[in-house]
Amino acid sequence: MNGQRTGDSSRPLRRVVACALAAFVLVAGAEVDAQLSYSSGQTISPAYEGYEVNPDGSYNLLFGYLNRNWDEELNIPVGPDNYFSPGLADRGQPTHFLPRRNRFVFRVHLPADFDPDQEVVWTLRSQGQEKKAYASLRQDLLVDNMVIASETGALGGGRSDPSNRLNETPVIELKTDRVIAAVVGQPVTLIARVTDDGLPLTLTQRRADADPATRGDVESAPSDADANVEDADASDDASEEPEPEELTEEEKLAAAELKELEGWLRRPVRITVDKRIGLHFMWFVYRGDSDGTFDPIQIQPWEDTRAFQNSPWSPFWETPSPPEDGSWVTEVIFSKPGTYVLRGRADDGALFADVEVTINVRPLLN
Repeated sequence: MNGQRTGDSSRPLRRVVACALAAFVLVAGAEVDAQLSYSSGQTISPAYEGYEVNPDGSYNLLFGYLNRNWDEELNIPVGPDNYFSPGLADRGQPTHFLPRRNRFVFRVHLPADFDPDQEVVWTLRSQGQEKKAYASLRQDLLVDNMVIASETGALGGGRSDPSNRLNETPVIELKTDRVIAAVVGQPVTLIARVTDDGLPLTLTQRRADADPATRGDVESAPSDADANVEDADASDDASEEPEPEELTEEEKLAAAELKELEGWLRRPVRITVDKRIGLHFMWFVYRGDSDGTFDPIQIQPWEDTRAFQNSPWSPFWETPSPPEDGSWVTEVIFSKPGTYVLRGRADDGALFADVEVTINVRPLLN
C-alpha cells in the first residue's frame, strides 16, 4: 500500500524510551545515594598535594583539604585536633576551614638533607573523626606550576599552550601593616597592589586571536567566491543524499524523548573542575574563631561549583575589572575579640600568590 503504514511502528522506539527511562531512574538513584551533599555536620580531610624543589635544594610540601560541608566553616585550633608530626605541631596550617575543596593552601618547608624515606603527617580531628595526610618526597609527587594550574582547573582537560607555560605568579605589594591593632566593630582598611604578566590568555583573548578579522589576517578569511563554490558543492552533495523517511508525530515525540534521556544519561565529559581565567584578588580568614565582614564582598577562594556563585569555579561567574592603579581596597570588621590571620590572594586563574596580615581585635570598652 503506497504511502501507508501498517501497525504501530512507533512501539519499538517507545520501548527503547521506556527502557532508557528505567535505566535513568536506577542510575540516578544510585548516584544520589553515593553523592549526597551536606551543608553542615560533615568532616574535614587533610590532603597532601605534592612537593616543590627550591633552587637551593630544599623542599616545600604542599597541603590542602576537603571540607565536606557546603556551608559550615569549622574552626580547629592548632593542638590535639590539628597538628603535624614528627617535630613541630604548628607548621602554618589553617585553623579556619572554608567549605569544600581547597587545594595548595600552604607550604611546609623542609631542608635539603631531609630523609627521603621519612614522612610528615598532618592530622585533623573533626566531628569526632580523625583524618591524616601523609607527605613524602616520592618522585611521582613532584609538582610544578603546570601541575598546579591543571589541578585547580585552569587547563581544562590538560590543555597546554605557550601562554600557560610562560605564565608567572602574580605579585602582591602590601600597602598595609602586617600586624594591625583593632577594636570590635571598627573597620580596618586593607590595601594590596597587584601586578601580573597578563597570562594566561582569557577565553575572550583566545577567541580574538583566533578571529582572522581581529588579527587582520585577510588571506586566511574565505572569499565570497570560495564561499559560493562551497555552497554549490554542498548543494550537490545534499541533492545526492536520499531523503529520510517521514516520521509520524508519535515517532517524532518518541525520538525527542529519547534524545532528552540520552542527555541525562550521558556522563560529564570533564574529569576536573573548571576555573575561570582572569586576574582577581580576595581576602579571607585563615586563622581565627569567627568570620569577618568584608566590604566589598569578597570572591570565594574555594571550589564552589554551583551556578551563579561568587567563585571562579562557578558557572556564569565573570572576572571583575581590576582597579585602574592595581590597588585593591577592602574594609573588614570583626564582631568578636581575638587574633585573626587574614590571607590575601592574587589569582590569575592558573597561579596565585598569598600574603598574610594579623589583626589583633580587642573588646570595645564601654
